[in-house]
Amino acid sequence: MANKGRTVYVCAECGAQASKWAGQCGDCGAWNTLQEAVAAPAGGKNPSFAGYAGPTAEVRTLAEVDAVAEIRQSCGNGELDRVLGGGLVEGSVTLIGGDPGIGKSTLLLQVLAELAARSRTLYVSGEESPRQIGLRAQRLGLARDRLRLLPEVNVERILATAEIERPQAMVIDSIQTVFTERLQSAPGSVAQVRESAAQLVRYAKAGGAALFLVGHVTKEGAIAGPRVLEHMVDTVLYFEGDPSGRLRVLRAVKNRYGPVNELGVFAMTERGLKEVSNPSAIFLSRHDTPVAGSVIMVTREGTRPLLVEIQALVDECHGGHPRRVTLGLEQNRLAMLLAVLHRHGGVAMYDQDVYVNAVGGVRINETAADLAVLLAALSSFRDRPLPIDLVVFGEVGLAGEIRPVPNGEERLREAAKHGFKQAIVPRANLPRRGGRVEGLEVRGVSRLVEVMGDV
Repeated sequence: MANKGRTVYVCAECGAQASKWAGQCGDCGAWNTLQEAVAAPAGGKNPSFAGYAGPTAEVRTLAEVDAVAEIRQSCGNGELDRVLGGGLVEGSVTLIGGDPGIGKSTLLLQVLAELAARSRTLYVSGEESPRQIGLRAQRLGLARDRLRLLPEVNVERILATAEIERPQAMVIDSIQTVFTERLQSAPGSVAQVRESAAQLVRYAKAGGAALFLVGHVTKEGAIAGPRVLEHMVDTVLYFEGDPSGRLRVLRAVKNRYGPVNELGVFAMTERGLKEVSNPSAIFLSRHDTPVAGSVIMVTREGTRPLLVEIQALVDECHGGHPRRVTLGLEQNRLAMLLAVLHRHGGVAMYDQDVYVNAVGGVRINETAADLAVLLAALSSFRDRPLPIDLVVFGEVGLAGEIRPVPNGEERLREAAKHGFKQAIVPRANLPRRGGRVEGLEVRGVSRLVEVMGDV
């Protein structure tokens, strides 16, 4: 058995140490803040500033550091490579979170089966039995002859086995199920998750193995366990989408080796997760005839422009409090935009229920959807459809101005590629120096009132 060391309890508020757990910290008086930790071994000499002669470390200037780009290895999955920033980096640690049944284990099993054909891999499972994983791999049609499997939850035994196997890519499914013998708390506790992840991260950095950690999420959608877990790893990916639906979206919220907010789109099939190379075709539901309350906008996720349909339904409120409901957009921003529409457009919806939806389950985090949301709501309110070949984007300010958004020309080219003929954009996003986007008639506006007459 590994040396457990001395266990102490550290207050998360003030940092005070105690030899045993208590509900209240004796120093600062905070409740339920004592967390189990391993005491650092005592050194031979107190490291005071004056006269301390301890081991030193090498100090270099930044110019002496060899700034060589990381060597990346393809995962065999183009969408995952895109989200990671171009592929796997040696010694990187990636944390993947998502709702139960969203496809985390399925995706990583497919990736490891692909990598096993050209490198050594190890799949560590703390939740499923080898038989369950074997049946899943058989159902997905994966090659199983070279995929190494380890059913284990003890971190010390996992690392001892990894030292023998020497995998180039390893999956821990999941970090909340593993535990270390250094602590006495139950698996999944804050201290266990933090210490187990720290040991696994140290192994990946020292041995050069690309490590994937699967993380459970809370009901609010955040990774369960200590927040420091997301700081310890190099990349944090979140699976989004309805587990009962077909579409899955993988979003990078942290990436030390690539762009943040990059998006990968997958479709769940009987043979596992398949790449969606043209996601705009999924998010668009082309209507045969113009429909009131429907507007197409171009959003940008990471380095990829996406065409998304924004739908709005405005209906008379039969209660005392009109409802403001959004799916895929921020609800508070909808209330603000309706106030701008009333103040600067003269259209009042204080007695109307307003529902707004981003089709396809995609979540839009940028303000480029403002103009599309207002036009969709106005179209539904007046029951006047907009042209089906029209695309719209732009931020709306509180003064009623239409503000530009980044990468306007790239968004316009994406719209033209999908056959759209008209575009309403901020005036500052017009193609520069008389440049035109072939096949697309672009109209620039600077005030909200300039587009009110189109609906």
